[in-house]
Amino acid sequence: MGWLIMIGLAAIAGGLLWRFASLPKGAPELVGAALLLGIAGYAWQGSPGMAGSPTPPKAESKQPDSAFATSRPVMMSMMGGDAQVLDMADAFHRQGLDAYSIAVLRTGLEKRPNSADLWVGLGNALVIYGGGLMSPAARLAFDRAAAIAPDHPGPPFFLGLAYAQAGQLDRAEQTWAALLAKAPANAPWREDVQARLTQLRAQRMTTGQ
Repeated sequence: MGWLIMIGLAAIAGGLLWRFASLPKGAPELVGAALLLGIAGYAWQGSPGMAGSPTPPKAESKQPDSAFATSRPVMMSMMGGDAQVLDMADAFHRQGLDAYSIAVLRTGLEKRPNSADLWVGLGNALVIYGGGLMSPAARLAFDRAAAIAPDHPGPPFFLGLAYAQAGQLDRAEQTWAALLAKAPANAPWREDVQARLTQLRAQRMTTGQ
């Protein structure tokens, strides 16, 4: 069947070119040679004797919200230009396009290089793209955010969260404990961090880390 289809398509293509293309003198021979070359290539590379098999559809690549996305309302403003950039990066992550998330954040940082929120977002995106590992580039992004806004709870909180997700529970505990040590007593996020720290310590005791 594959041979018949291939020959039929070649014949149709040649007929249409001869009828409508106004080929110059000598061109029909070249067209015929090209079509025969195509058939020969199909015979060499293709599998005309095999039954057709449609390509199965690609599996869905959508992902749930990251821990960064679900924790952002506690630690960061959800309004303004930086929040819109972070929203867009989160949307790309949900579609499984984590490289695009990084590109969006880097573009945002070109316009606002002193945005601690965007640097934190970039650090998180790099951790996700690296399969949960804290790469030097990701750590550099978190450190840059902390240097820009030393009193902002976001950089140490999300750094600790990245450590916890990477299985580096000791570093996560140290980071969150240091954050709580300097946190105001009335900080709205203090209770959330304390609960996470308590859970983390219980996990460390269970696993022996």
